[in-house]
Parts: sequence; C-alpha cells; structure tokens
Amino acid sequence: MAKAELTQIPVSEMVIGLTVKLPLSWTSHPFFRSKVKLERQVQIEMIKGLDVDFVYVIDGHDLLPVVAAPVDVESPAEEQIQEVDYRPLAKKSMRVSQQRFIKCVNDSRTVFSKVVSDPEGAYREAATLVESLVEHLYESDTPHLTLVSSGEADVSVTQHGISVSVLSMMIAHALALSKKEVRDIALGSLFHDIGKLKVPEEIRRKRGELSDVETNFLKKHPNFGYDMLTRSGLFPEAMLDIVLHHHEYIDGSGFPDGLTEAKLLMTTQVVSLANDYETLLSKYHTPQIALGILFKNHSSKHSDKLISVLVKILGIYPPGTIVRLTDDSMAKVMMTTADVKQPHVWACDSTGGNPGFRFLINEDVQVKEVIKIDELTEGATKTLQTNNPISFYFNHFSHQENQ
Repeated sequence: MAKAELTQIPVSEMVIGLTVKLPLSWTSHPFFRSKVKLERQVQIEMIKGLDVDFVYVIDGHDLLPVVAAPVDVESPAEEQIQEVDYRPLAKKSMRVSQQRFIKCVNDSRTVFSKVVSDPEGAYREAATLVESLVEHLYESDTPHLTLVSSGEADVSVTQHGISVSVLSMMIAHALALSKKEVRDIALGSLFHDIGKLKVPEEIRRKRGELSDVETNFLKKHPNFGYDMLTRSGLFPEAMLDIVLHHHEYIDGSGFPDGLTEAKLLMTTQVVSLANDYETLLSKYHTPQIALGILFKNHSSKHSDKLISVLVKILGIYPPGTIVRLTDDSMAKVMMTTADVKQPHVWACDSTGGNPGFRFLINEDVQVKEVIKIDELTEGATKTLQTNNPISFYFNHFSHQENQ
C-alpha cells in the first residue's frame, strides 16, 4: 500500500512544536537528519536560511493537517544531542545581507534619478524600497547589524542613505516606535542627503578643508533637498522634516534653523543621531573611535536616551571594529552576536596570512582587545581591508549557546 503524500507548508508558516522534514539531502543542511522537531526559534531561522521554499509536516499542532502515513518521528532526546555547524548558515546570512544592501543602493539610485523627471514614479519606487527595508527589519524580533559594502572607494549619497536608514530603523525598533514612524524614518533617511546632488562635486568630494564659502554652500543641502521633494506634494510631512532638519541638534547648534529638542520630532532626532555617527564613521574608519568622539564632543547634541540605544545596538565591538583575539590573531568584526566577546569575524595572523571567516562561538577563542589600524602590519591591513568604507545592514542569524 502506497504511503500518503506528506503535507507541505511554506517555511514562513513553521512554528515551534511541529516536526518537519527538509526537502534536501543530508549533505545540504547542517542538521544530523532531515527530520527536525522544532523546539527552538533558532531552528526555524536556520531553516529559513536554507535554499528551500517549503518543508514537509511530519507531526504538529491540531490546526495543521495530520500525516496519515506512519513515520519515524524523532524524540526530543534525539534532537537534543544534535550538533550543528553554524558557520555555513552564518556565512549565508551575511551574503544575503550584502546582496540586499547592494539591491537597495541600486534601487535608491533609480529613485533619485526620477525625483525631478518623474516624481510620482520616484515616490512609488521609494515606497516599495521602504517596504523591503521594513520587511527585512521585522523578519525576527532580534535583528542584528552586519558589515556590508558597495565595493566603492567612496561612500555615495545613496549608499550612505541606506546605511543611515538601517541604523535609524534599528534605533526606532529598539524604541518600539510605530510602523508608521519606522516608515517615515526609512523614507526620510533614504532622501536625507539628496540635496547634496545640487552641490558642486568639487565641493562634495574635496579632500582638504572647505573654505567658508564652500562650507556655507554645503550647509544648504537640507534646504535643496526639501525644496526638491516638496514640489511633488507626495511625500509625508514627517519625512520632509527629516530631510530639512537631519543636521539639527537638541542643543540648538545645528542647521539650517538652529532648532532645540522641544521643536524636533523624535523621528528626526533618531535620523540626526544615526547620520552624525555615520558621518564620523566615514571620517575615522573605526567604529570605536567614531563612538568615542560622539561621546566626547557630540553628547550634548543628542538625547542621552537615544545615545544609550545606539550604544546597545552597536554593541561593545560594532561591525567594522579591528580586534586582537585571545590566540593573537587579528580580526575585523563582521557581525555581532548575543555573546559580545565572540562575534563573527574575518581573521588573519599578524602578517596577514591564513585569512578566513571565523565563528568564534564555535571556538575557545574570544576578543582580547580593540586595536588601532596603525598597529597592524601592512599585510594584516591589506587582508582586513581596514580602509574600506563601513556600512550596515540587517541580519537575523542568531546562535544561542547550549542549544
């Protein structure tokens, strides 16, 4: 007698309590067996990271169809002894973040190109891009930051806009702001520097100090951007406020209007902080130094509450931080984890040799200390690509010890 076909469900419908079978050979996934009893959320996130759209339901809640065919259901005891190599999944999750970041940057460029010639098209495509960002943010309850790059030597206005969007949305998520506020923040962040496109390139890309005239011209970019976007009558007021006031600070020292905290929307304050940090980061190339300068010289410009949230999001070793490990390897933090001393890193020896991605939580190795870029050898500097621009994107891979 033929066995009944197993019931398929999309991976998005998996819930704890189900026993599922993966439509993959045992060599194509990190579990010991293709049948997995879902007892922890991390198992669900791991399966979502595989190249599958569905799973077979072997056993589960009464609300789901029951498989008629007799099956060999694994016991919880069997599941508890499984050992998983999380490295391939961590690598894949980072590749997905990188791909999403590049797509967002490219989509943002398309949007920018239509703002004047096709404002309605620009608005529609910007709204679609924002929905993608929102969807990526809320894929799990505990989003992390991962290091991404466009591969360009200089950070473009669009690349900067996506990274500021991600950081701002992470802050908004931590503050439990509404979805509408998150969307306003995402949209405002995307467009916050569009006015710079009206600033001559020789001013925008000047390496040395700007003259007073050049500085004043550059400081007009919020007004330029606001005027460009207001003409269409399509964009929401909260988003336009971000574009106009993303350089305003709570102590009144910002521009163009010198507003103080009482007159600044919370959504605008969030983007102002994220933009300030990102600007320092692009200048100093080191997350720790950028954060230190933010504390030392800019603490009066932002609320203590927001700065505390930013610090929590970035962690002790933010992505992009150069560190020495307890085995004396040099490394660049690629993605933070729940265990702050054991992040995912790109590591090499002191001379730059033996490079590789390392998942420290699977090793008896931790971060020993943060080091300055000028402490590295030439080989390590090249291997770790310490001068590459640092940008962020969402990542939902997680690992909990003692699974």
